Amino acid sequence: MTIKITIIGAGSGGYVAAIRAAQLGAEVTVIEEDNAGGTCLNRGCIPSKIMKTTAEMVESFLRAPEFGIVVDGNVHPDMERLMARKQKIIQNQIKGILGLFDKHKIRYLKGHGYIKDNKLTAVKLANGKTVEVLWDRLILATGSEPLDIPSFPFDGKMIISSNDALNLHEIPKSILIVGGGVIGCEFASIFAALGSTVTVVEAMSRMLPLPSVDEDCSKTLQREMKKRGIKFIVDRTVEKAEVEGGKVRVTIGPSPFSQKPKEKDFTPLTVEVDKVLVCTGRRPNTADIGLEKLGVKMDDNGWIIADERMETGVPGVYAIGDVLGPSKVMLAHVASAEGLIAAENAMGGNRTMNYEVVPGAIFTMPEVANVGLTEAQAKEQGYNVRADSTLFRTLGKAQVIGEIAGQAKIVSDAESGKILGVHIVGPHATDLIAEGTLAMQTGCTVAELAKTIHAHPTLPEIMLETSLKAMDRPLHG
Repeated sequence: MTIKITIIGAGSGGYVAAIRAAQLGAEVTVIEEDNAGGTCLNRGCIPSKIMKTTAEMVESFLRAPEFGIVVDGNVHPDMERLMARKQKIIQNQIKGILGLFDKHKIRYLKGHGYIKDNKLTAVKLANGKTVEVLWDRLILATGSEPLDIPSFPFDGKMIISSNDALNLHEIPKSILIVGGGVIGCEFASIFAALGSTVTVVEAMSRMLPLPSVDEDCSKTLQREMKKRGIKFIVDRTVEKAEVEGGKVRVTIGPSPFSQKPKEKDFTPLTVEVDKVLVCTGRRPNTADIGLEKLGVKMDDNGWIIADERMETGVPGVYAIGDVLGPSKVMLAHVASAEGLIAAENAMGGNRTMNYEVVPGAIFTMPEVANVGLTEAQAKEQGYNVRADSTLFRTLGKAQVIGEIAGQAKIVSDAESGKILGVHIVGPHATDLIAEGTLAMQTGCTVAELAKTIHAHPTLPEIMLETSLKAMDRPLHG
């Protein structure tokens, strides 16, 4: 008998799970209230990278004389064309996903899906009609949305979310970003390159204060942010933001996370800006979908609890992607990997998710990428650690393209040479991390990496040079 699988959510996890389940012979129904592709395609990864690409082009034009090019006239972004290009790319990607659904005979219902009973989901369609869907297995992939701050909630105009920031038709002259995490730092790079005066306020002591991000990467990024005119204020929090006369008056106070606050840190700062962009976290899309009907367990913040097979405490009910919250890893490519595992297990498999070798890609300027343990984490876990770094400026290719800021660091076990982590900040770091990820996935040592011939002149040579350095045999320094 054919197994019926229903998936609520057609984002990076949901649509991949649907395709894999269909490949394995399931009768698949996908329910999506918004557009196929979820947050990543419609309000996250793709539109922000479209904006970043334009921002990089603006920077390149401004640097044209360095490369022997004369640019006559003013160079500035055309936001109407940028937004039109963004929408065109998104629509093409959505069509691609829906085309894959058709190819694999996946039923797609656009509407609000909610659990009506065990083995039964209802979908309220846009036309007001309700369709009922029977299932044998259920995969929850409902995602998350930006978290606002009660003391200054989003108004969509002056105090905005990351969703709003991706739909601006004018570049603000000044913008204050609340939160120096991944999203905050990415937008800081974009808006600064497009012409905004940018200030970032972060409650922790550094930009990108994530356990997975090496502190040296944060230091390099902060240095480059300063060069781009981005002001960042650490160990501080935004206490209130008040809209007055077409401006936002922001009051900045001490951070509760500050380790060694100084007396001056308790003196409030006041900044006036055109817009405030809040990038302080996300909340789960778990309301109004009837999880209580099945007894699906959630934590105190509403994130669904699932095991490494992606199964919840309810047999046959799986959860993937952002809806699992920060206890897992909230990244689009992780959601896709979880989707494959959930689909295969729903069809009788027994796969588990490995969160130890997950690449992180942060699209700042310069980019930051990582996989595995940081130097600090490796020491905490008791390894005999060595950490070796190579500057991009030593590479011919980096000099050629005029992007010499940054470095690559390999964290390894001093005795065995096993690679424990790779951390890159610099040009195309988010592409280069693939080699580090493969090295860790295969249990590669620095010696094995050093034996791998790398093409010249290329940026991946930085991995060769760093692995040689880890063997005390550097060629270029």
